[in-house]
Amino acid sequence: MSLIEKNGLKINSKIFGFINEEVLPGIDIKSEDFWNKFEKIVHELSPINKSLIKKREIIQKKIDEWHKDKKDNGFDKEEYTSFLKSISYITEEKKDFKIETSKVDLEISSIAGPQLVVPVDNARYALNAANARWGSLYDALYGTDVIPGDKGKGYNEERGKKVID
Repeated sequence: MSLIEKNGLKINSKIFGFINEEVLPGIDIKSEDFWNKFEKIVHELSPINKSLIKKREIIQKKIDEWHKDKKDNGFDKEEYTSFLKSISYITEEKKDFKIETSKVDLEISSIAGPQLVVPVDNARYALNAANARWGSLYDALYGTDVIPGDKGKGYNEERGKKVID
């Protein structure tokens, strides 16, 4: 995996190329503006993310210890729930509230589906995430008229190769 250094970040060259060559030209944002703002966001949120990960590790360690200490006692749901509340793993339900958002892609805001976060350097994970939201991208492309040729009743090997290409 080759990396490009930009604004103190190390970015996978494929992602860098994709953003600059395929995403940005269609949305009227200059490459320098995008990467400057992206760098700012990454550096602003990294300490918060590290703090949250540390908090999660502390809570997980407490849960692990609780289970080790109680392994021979049988499971008491009320005791366990009380323990989880005591370490702030479970919190009391709050009153209803509303969140206002803007500039959300219409498809994301109107179609229910998993909103998965995946590592961008693992194509299989990215494909699985897309498949989870929209169904198989291969199947969707194979069944459209984007690829010329006969769909037929069975599998058309030539068409299948065009989908993969």
